[in-house]
Amino acid sequence: MFDFFKKIKESLTRTREKIQESVINLFSKSSISAEDWDQLEADLYHADFGPQVVEFILERMRSIAKADRKLEGTKVLRQVLLELLQGAEGRLDETSKPQVALLLGVNGAGKTTTVAKLAHQFQQQGSKVLLGSCDTFRAAADQQLKRWAERLHLDCVGSHQGADAAAVGFDVCQAGIHRQCDWVLIDTAGRLHNKSNLMDELKKMLRVLKKCNENFPQHRWLVVDGSLGTNSIAQAKLFHEAVGLTGIIVTKLDGTSKGGTLVGIYHTLHLPIYFVGLGEGPDDLQLFSTQAYVNAIVGTDSEK
Repeated sequence: MFDFFKKIKESLTRTREKIQESVINLFSKSSISAEDWDQLEADLYHADFGPQVVEFILERMRSIAKADRKLEGTKVLRQVLLELLQGAEGRLDETSKPQVALLLGVNGAGKTTTVAKLAHQFQQQGSKVLLGSCDTFRAAADQQLKRWAERLHLDCVGSHQGADAAAVGFDVCQAGIHRQCDWVLIDTAGRLHNKSNLMDELKKMLRVLKKCNENFPQHRWLVVDGSLGTNSIAQAKLFHEAVGLTGIIVTKLDGTSKGGTLVGIYHTLHLPIYFVGLGEGPDDLQLFSTQAYVNAIVGTDSEK
């Protein structure tokens, strides 16, 4: 059985090492100097929590330390991170069928692989899944998704290079309805978040999918590379402005020293985090757990 807490704790080792020593040392002293706070601030920045989050953490920890100096530093940080991530866990509502999820993001974020891993997860739960390849810019992307579909024994609807991505998306959704699928997972072309013409194409796709069903797509998930740090926050902002994101999937958290990015994204946009990617294996994409993430960051031995 997949042990999510063990895996995320291993994945966030480098992030934890960035901040754990300074937090423990901070509260073990009889008095906390300005230099001690500066060291913690620097370590939080190195872990890529971002300016606003770092400011919030330091302000809250100072307040708590002033009220009770007997508390353990890791417990104080845990309390503050849980405050920051209140409401962050994405919850899937599968009351209507099919559930259509549009996966968005820049090149290299891991969208196509994430589509395949999501399909595997839903398939394991007994859901009927259809894949849709709407990356009509690169023939290789279409081929990659179709290879995944073959490996997972799933149907995949695609088209030729240069086709109208919105029209392909419409066909995918129609097929999902007719085949009585539980989930339709649509891979889109990777795009630079600051290119208006590419963002306009996404807006067009949303309009066309609503012609198939006014509720489509129920999910507009941005796939972000967790190893990029605070650069991911700028991406998320612009995608959200363009298409109204409904959630985030953070990939490549395994081995990164920038695990704080996840907190920065949520603090900035207050979009739920649905899944996190902790490795290359099919089971390494898992539903996000706030408790497990925070305990892995501060070094707690239990998920609870």
